Amino acid sequence: MDFIKQKLSLVPNKPGCYLMKNIDGTIIYVGKAKKLKNRLSSYFRGSHFGKTAKLVSEIVDFEYIIVESETESLILELNLIKKYDPKYNILLRDDKTYPYIELTNEKVPKLSIVRSLSRKKNKSTRLYGPYPNVTAARSTVNLLNRIYPLRKCKTYEKKPCLYYHIGQCLGYCTNNYEEEKVKEMENDIIKFLKGDSSLVINKLEEEMFKESEKLNFEKAKELKDLINYVNVTLTKQKVEITDNIDRDIFGIYSSNGYLSIDVIFIRGSKIIENHHKIIPLIEDEKEELTRYIAGFYEKNFIIPKEILTIEGVDTNLLSEYLNTKVLAPQKGIKKKIVEMACKNAENSLNEKFELIKKDEEKTVEANESLRNILNMNKLDRIELFDNSNLFGTFNVSGMVVFKNGKPSKNDYRKFKISVDKNDDYNTMKEVLYRRYFRVLKDNLEKPDLIIVDGGKGQINAALEIINSLNLNIKVVGLKKDNHHATESLLDSNLNEIKIDRKSNLFYYLERMQDEVHNYTINYHKQIRSKGSLESILDNIEGIGSKRKKELLKKYHTINKIKEQSIEDLSKILPEKIAKNLLDYLNEENNA
Repeated sequence: MDFIKQKLSLVPNKPGCYLMKNIDGTIIYVGKAKKLKNRLSSYFRGSHFGKTAKLVSEIVDFEYIIVESETESLILELNLIKKYDPKYNILLRDDKTYPYIELTNEKVPKLSIVRSLSRKKNKSTRLYGPYPNVTAARSTVNLLNRIYPLRKCKTYEKKPCLYYHIGQCLGYCTNNYEEEKVKEMENDIIKFLKGDSSLVINKLEEEMFKESEKLNFEKAKELKDLINYVNVTLTKQKVEITDNIDRDIFGIYSSNGYLSIDVIFIRGSKIIENHHKIIPLIEDEKEELTRYIAGFYEKNFIIPKEILTIEGVDTNLLSEYLNTKVLAPQKGIKKKIVEMACKNAENSLNEKFELIKKDEEKTVEANESLRNILNMNKLDRIELFDNSNLFGTFNVSGMVVFKNGKPSKNDYRKFKISVDKNDDYNTMKEVLYRRYFRVLKDNLEKPDLIIVDGGKGQINAALEIINSLNLNIKVVGLKKDNHHATESLLDSNLNEIKIDRKSNLFYYLERMQDEVHNYTINYHKQIRSKGSLESILDNIEGIGSKRKKELLKKYHTINKIKEQSIEDLSKILPEKIAKNLLDYLNEENNA
């Protein structure tokens, strides 16, 4: 602490960013401040609670970067968070992205759903949304494509397709259509996507009455159901603002060390949906919200013309950074909408708080229990490995990563083993060497713990490689019982550590074991599915080029061979080899 105090005395009170480090020199938190000295000092005086207390307990050093303005500090903060992905900066991590409806701006437009907004600056497309309810987005596109005979194909075919013959396309590939009709459809669709559903409802009602007059009541009922869908599902709650400006509204509520954020999307003077996020509270809630709003639009969201939020948020900073109008309304209908977002945030936190607590117990607290059992100083990152093969063929391994008690799917890795041989010991050596040689070579983040799915052989293989690379990483194994279920831990000295089967730690270990097993098995199946009949026959001892040629000529496919009896196959193969072939194919099918 004396070292920290000495370093704090040298920090200027200027705008900038700070980076908190743990005992390994790993950056665990990035923040920004108008006055660096005041903000940094606040971490090391007084008492803290929740995640802030946990963060402070791990800080052994810090760095800071001085900038000229608050805008620069915000930009730098977001870039540093993306670069280092600190464990306590979870606000922008794993947030959802929502689809938009795209109407291409072409001579013959096309309607579809897109998630990537890389085309948002492209003049050849128009985007409407976002749609947090993905089913509603798909239903909307299907509905419009059914009512309006737009182009359905990605590229023009040489002749009219099925959509033309059932009346859902004008046959644009024939060039025999009216451009005015296309423009009229386009205008109707744009009005609908901007919130005016009257034209679509009128069309559906007109069609429904026509079908009724034809006594086609089944078709009429189907159209009536579509009208109800538009009225109930797509026509969202109207708000009193009628200027048709696209707005996003951000509200918050904090309690028990958590911050709940609610975002309301208003399009065409209607609330189309809202988005929730609940995270542990580390800094001042308004600072957290400022950071969240700034990072929100990097997650494939289109920036609206206006953003409304609570008082106390630096709206000038956000306006400059996002290049749009950001307001904290003091009164009137806009103030009421912000209050509604805050109320939604409060309801969301109250509803989910118990679930969040249980999730913390099953993840963070279970991870902490594992750290204590293994006598480790810290346990932020765990890498788990599993092998899979079929009679020594299609040999693969998988690695999954758990960070701070939760799976980090972006860090998962697949390994195709160089030698097809049923040898778990050498397979584990190859995988771990490839993985950790790469970690050293590219200076990647090292795990605190390696877990192998196996016993003595796999642990010894892992230790041999880790020691040969001069890495100081703890290795343990997950031992299974006779039913292939998680039973206990084996430490690096092969001592068995029994775990209470009813504890959160046991469920945590079981979950990790299931995750790596399923990930590896799925990869194995992908590899196998790419293997041809010819390559499978190469794996059966006793089937040479001549016998393989005869089998391929007579049966052509794997399924055809599976249908044969040993007696049938014995006309080409010796009985023992025929039996081995069928056993192999049946085993592969069950793997």
